Amino acid sequence: MKKKIINTMWVMGVLALAGFCLSACDNELDIQQAYPFTVETMPVQKHIVKGQTAEIRCTLKREGNFADTHYTIRYFQSDGKGRLKMDDGTVFKPNDRYTLTKEEFRLYYTSAFSEQQTIDVYVEDNFGQTKKLSFEFNSQKDEEKEKKDEDRK
Repeated sequence: MKKKIINTMWVMGVLALAGFCLSACDNELDIQQAYPFTVETMPVQKHIVKGQTAEIRCTLKREGNFADTHYTIRYFQSDGKGRLKMDDGTVFKPNDRYTLTKEEFRLYYTSAFSEQQTIDVYVEDNFGQTKKLSFEFNSQKDEEKEKKDEDRK
């Protein structure tokens, strides 16, 4: 009788341990899909006159690589007036999304205004992560006015 009780307790213990171990298993693999990223730029000129084009050299840096990650780019101009173009010739319309197909790319901003201009460029992935780049251009008139103001002081 004692042996039967010990065997029963042993079987119950093994079943409890097996149930605990099996419940901790997950049939699905935990695959990371959304990796952080940054967009780095070379230094960009600060002064631009109407009709002049500024080049913005960009590099998309990813911390990991998931094959189904897609990036888009868009821009918004809060001050001034101008045109933003991709190195493949695509002319951007403000706030429209465009597919970004390369990790190294160039943007070209052409001024159509004679005063201060500001553009914000947004690079987004399909997981909702966004990086914002802001560029501010001053005209020669703004620079001359600042210099005159400093000379008066």
